[in-house]
Amino acid sequence: MAILLTSALIAKRALPTGWTYVGCYVDGVSGRILGNQQPDSATLTTESCVAKCISLGYSVAGTEYGQQCFCDNYLINGGKKAAADTECNVNCAGNNAQKCGGGNRMSIYSKGALTVREAPAAQKTGLPGSWQYQGCITEGNGVRVWKYQIINQNTNTATSCLSQCQSFGYQAAGLEYGSECWCGDAVEIAAAGSTTAPESDCSVPCPGNTQYLCGGGNRLSWYLWKGTPLYVWNYPTGVNAGRYELLIGGVCVPLLTTSGVNGKYTFVEKFGTGTPNSTGAYELDVSQIGNPSLAWRTMHVKTDVFCSASITLPDKAGRQINIGGWSGDSTFGIRIYWPDGSPGVPGVNDWQENVNELSLQKGRWYPSAMIMTNGSILVVGGEIGSNSAAQPNLEILPRPAGAGVVNCDWLQRTDPNNLYPFLAVLPSGGIFVGYYNEARILDPVTFNTIKTLPNLPGAVNNPGAGRTYPLEGTAMLLPQYAPFTAPLGILICGGSTVGAGVALDSCVSSQPEAANNAWTLERMPSQRVISCMTALPDGTYLILNGAHQGVAGFGLATSPNLNAVLYDPSKPVNQRMSVMANTTIARLYHSEAILMTDGRVLVSGSDPQDGKNPEEYRVEVFVPPYLLQGRPRPSFTIANKNWGYGASIPITVQLNGGGATRVSMLGAESSTHGNSMGQRTLFPAVSCAGTTCTITTPPNKNVCPPGWYQLFLLDGPTPSTSTWIRIGGDPAGLGNWPPGPNFKKPGV
Repeated sequence: MAILLTSALIAKRALPTGWTYVGCYVDGVSGRILGNQQPDSATLTTESCVAKCISLGYSVAGTEYGQQCFCDNYLINGGKKAAADTECNVNCAGNNAQKCGGGNRMSIYSKGALTVREAPAAQKTGLPGSWQYQGCITEGNGVRVWKYQIINQNTNTATSCLSQCQSFGYQAAGLEYGSECWCGDAVEIAAAGSTTAPESDCSVPCPGNTQYLCGGGNRLSWYLWKGTPLYVWNYPTGVNAGRYELLIGGVCVPLLTTSGVNGKYTFVEKFGTGTPNSTGAYELDVSQIGNPSLAWRTMHVKTDVFCSASITLPDKAGRQINIGGWSGDSTFGIRIYWPDGSPGVPGVNDWQENVNELSLQKGRWYPSAMIMTNGSILVVGGEIGSNSAAQPNLEILPRPAGAGVVNCDWLQRTDPNNLYPFLAVLPSGGIFVGYYNEARILDPVTFNTIKTLPNLPGAVNNPGAGRTYPLEGTAMLLPQYAPFTAPLGILICGGSTVGAGVALDSCVSSQPEAANNAWTLERMPSQRVISCMTALPDGTYLILNGAHQGVAGFGLATSPNLNAVLYDPSKPVNQRMSVMANTTIARLYHSEAILMTDGRVLVSGSDPQDGKNPEEYRVEVFVPPYLLQGRPRPSFTIANKNWGYGASIPITVQLNGGGATRVSMLGAESSTHGNSMGQRTLFPAVSCAGTTCTITTPPNKNVCPPGWYQLFLLDGPTPSTSTWIRIGGDPAGLGNWPPGPNFKKPGV
């Protein structure tokens, strides 16, 4: 009877219900055949090993060398039975009557049928999308092949890694050290000095699926997207790339520029913290470029406008208002300028300010401002002073009787990464707010949240990246077209990560009021932070200025991005960006870009204080391709420049047969810190007969908030020079505000 008591029979009689002895298996040929080794035990028995594996949630147990216990849910590495069961011939350390494997032999026990997985290899089938395995490569020569690393300690697989890279537009990906996922582009492999390595070098199993390999030590299992390209960037040449031109030497380093309804451009700078002897404000008349003393008019502010907000009021004078500032009284400051004169005719008006007569309820540094549909001024966020605590609230100007500020927990929670939030009136009447990596729609009366939108995508390896100051991206409203029934789109480009300051290389867009308001991500041709964007009269957008790395602030960004990018929303998603001309002037922190009345883009500023790039006084223009192709420009005259909603407005036109006739309306904008306050693009309906065209104005104040707009006539791709028009009147009566003798008022 004793002869029948083999190790198998003894083990079988002692196993828990459902467990069976499977046999003696060879270990170590292609790696361990069970993946989870437990601590060696001098009291090991079959029962203790099986019990340990059960306690850890495993369904397969194995013993080896008498005192080793292994657990898993299947045999891995193509484990195969030994030639004879007697090869498992080492007594269990805790029970000499039992056999616990042998030298490279494992006694295997299983609950239910045993599953055997073959030796792991790179995953080549079942991949997402159109990915294909390319082989094993070395890391770069002293550098990483790709810059975007994702660590998935317990879950990394080729499927999860490739899906993540694909969702952010990367067409190459690699897996390393088992748990690391890397995203990038194929061209970076050779650039890093990476070379092909033997397949055996990529030998570390993927922790999320051990039947596959995920690279090795300094070795990448790499994959390439082989399907329809995830993005297509266009590379126009010659005049089709546009060009930069030096316009004029400057007189200040502006931190904010505004297009005036008098056809001139106002510059304000860090008065008090800027250039010695500066007055803090100037006005540029581009009709006098040949004579700088006439082109620049010196103006004056009384307090420091450093990191303030500006917009153009809907009153009949198109006054400009500047709000907030750097410290002390300036943070409460409200400054108003009535643009006067005209191109070639000097103005005499200046900024007016008296903090004792007119001030904000709360001091604000880095606030945003917007004209509401009722004509009032919405002021949102900021900090109470320079690098100080949050000002997590909003207020209205003129201040309604008895009204205080409205506290916003979402601003408090996301401080300090929500400064200069992006604001816009939506066609429903709600107010869009984009801040840090979040967005929401506010009720225009109560300012309660109507809808919380999905978070904005960040970096492929960092969802906590942001898009507003100090992680500073840039934003625009996408064009609205008659009959204005489609949801309004929001476009936000660039940004950075918290801490490391890795600039983002994507734009995201959404239609906040649509049922599906998920953000669509499009890769940009390069990383970009502290950038600017301005709308062009043909419905495209110019992205320019900024850096390849860092965040906003003095000395906090490096590697100037000298390239301009044209974004055309009429093209398919991921085919909208064209790489345009380069400048030679670094435009870093405190740079600006605004649309001029002649269709060029005014480019100014840069105050990096980094010891490498200068404070920039020179003013450039970017000339878009539509002005370089030799086509004659259309022109028009208009008698009625004060519009109502849903009205018919005749204009007399001169067209040159350049193509379809369109008109566009572009809101008066103020540019600072990537925020173009007041920007909006609309294409109203237009019909033409002979030399007369009739414009049907937008239908209501939600589609087109009251204010001043540049009106362009387009003959095919070529725009006219613009004429300033006003729509919606002055519903809040700002023309009679503010009270007091220190402010000129145009009346209503």
